[in-house]
Amino acid sequence: MNHDIRLVIADDHEIFRDGLALMLSRQPNIVLVGQAGNGRELLELLDTVEADVIMTDLKMPLMDGITATRALLQRNASSKIIALSMFDEEELIVEMLEAGAKGYLLKNADKQEIIEAITCVYGDNIFYCKQTSARLATLICKSRFNPSREQPPSFTEREIEIIRLICQQFTAQQIGDKIFLSKRTVEGHRTRILEKMNVKNTAGVVVFALKHNIISETELL
Repeated sequence: MNHDIRLVIADDHEIFRDGLALMLSRQPNIVLVGQAGNGRELLELLDTVEADVIMTDLKMPLMDGITATRALLQRNASSKIIALSMFDEEELIVEMLEAGAKGYLLKNADKQEIIEAITCVYGDNIFYCKQTSARLATLICKSRFNPSREQPPSFTEREIEIIRLICQQFTAQQIGDKIFLSKRTVEGHRTRILEKMNVKNTAGVVVFALKHNIISETELL
């Protein structure tokens, strides 16, 4: 990493912003360069500071996170934005991703996942919260959101088999037992699958697999 990741947080709850800022202040390579209480303040702030990653709430007064995201990407198409959401905002999460956000986090995410999301999106990858539900994965699949406009990668028959089992929430050990491979071999396949898909976790695998018809909705039930 050539320099610290410059972060901006936008949320109308000051206590949440301050708590997140305090937690990240102890994290090397991440520097909070500004805070905003709504989308309008966020746009004004980014006229005065440079940010590598922007974390924004969906619902805010004056201007919400979705509208702000669209405006930011009109200014700079390479803006890297993470949506902050609650459990009951699945339709809004999809709308936010369609607007151009690189990923999303639930507000109750732990420190490790927050840091992973920031570094992932900074690296120009897509990040899905690990608590992504099957319903949300299906909503994303049916949406206009398409994180990659390039030709999708090809997978071997073995990789397809493992992708299906990952989507069905089997562990590496369980997958190995089912298809007669060692846990270590399965983990190697999983690493290559994530690299091919350009995702970072199981939630990303599920969304990718649904989007590209590798697995059906009924197989997730």
